[in-house]
Amino acid sequence: MTVHAPAEQVRIELGERSYPILIGAGLLEQMAGMALPKAHAALVVTNTTVGPLYVQPLAAALAGHYQQIDTVTLPDGEEHKTWPTLQRIFDALLERASDRKTVLYALGGGVVGDMTGFAAACYMRGVPFVQVPTTLLAQVDSSVGGKTGINHPLGKNMIGAFYQPQLVVCDLATLATLPARELSAGLAEVIKYGPIYDMGFFDWIEANVDALLARDPQALAHAVRRSCEIKADVVGQDEREAGLRAILNFGHTFGHAIEAGMGYGQWLHGEAVGCGMVMALALSRELGGIDAAFVERATALIARAGLPTHGPKLGAQRYLELMRLDKKAEAGEIRFVVIAAPGRAQVRPAPDALVAAVIDRCCA
Repeated sequence: MTVHAPAEQVRIELGERSYPILIGAGLLEQMAGMALPKAHAALVVTNTTVGPLYVQPLAAALAGHYQQIDTVTLPDGEEHKTWPTLQRIFDALLERASDRKTVLYALGGGVVGDMTGFAAACYMRGVPFVQVPTTLLAQVDSSVGGKTGINHPLGKNMIGAFYQPQLVVCDLATLATLPARELSAGLAEVIKYGPIYDMGFFDWIEANVDALLARDPQALAHAVRRSCEIKADVVGQDEREAGLRAILNFGHTFGHAIEAGMGYGQWLHGEAVGCGMVMALALSRELGGIDAAFVERATALIARAGLPTHGPKLGAQRYLELMRLDKKAEAGEIRFVVIAAPGRAQVRPAPDALVAAVIDRCCA
């Protein structure tokens, strides 16, 4: 039996597009009593792994709110975050003659959330959607802030839109069924918030990483809440990544190159980000922002979380080629999120030769 905990709330403040993030255990069963988007019909988008576990309780909770509830089940995995998979959502909407009085529910991890949000942004030029993230990575990062999209063989998340959900419901009970590898992958997105924004949180993660890996309910609740608070603060200041929000991509420039270079799905997103943070830390040291002791400290925490700290040997030139497609690049110049001082990040370029040396060292 699920142990219900009262929901905590973090708000994303974006004027008329503001919305709450609800965090607690057993929230799927409690959704019947929530203020959900008003509509005639709901389409639940999930995948082959999450669907059998959680579609039934979600549909039961939604039954009193909508005249019609349907489900579309996508294949599971980053390698399916593509146009053909996205079309399955549009097919389901059009086959049911869905109109603007339809709300989409994204039930799953980051891939499901990103594609459902993108479909919601595009269908009839915009229908409401709700994020119901079931992985740690989605709860602390990808479900929050309105980034939606799909991958292209040459670059991750290069095709998409900023489109905010109406509500995010983080049911911590769903983390009980998360594979250990996926839990570690989610911790990468938790850890990143420390070096870029809050060293007090970084200290807390160091002290509690074993409890997080053991799925201690209180530790997970704090990690999700604080991560969402930081992201809400950043997104509230810079919704469309014109400046400050880019710091949330710490480790992602290198990480996205790993994902694209290896082939989507070979490394989990969080694994690539964890390794990418090690590379970004090494680059930050070379640029004078942090010392060797901090690099070692942060790298040790990434390793304790069960994440890789050595990159695949794609070759420095291949990394550079892939990173030039990063969304922060300007006129072909790669711009990196680096640590200017512990707890503070900046976005800046770096010489190719220096970056190549860092890559060679981190992939040895």
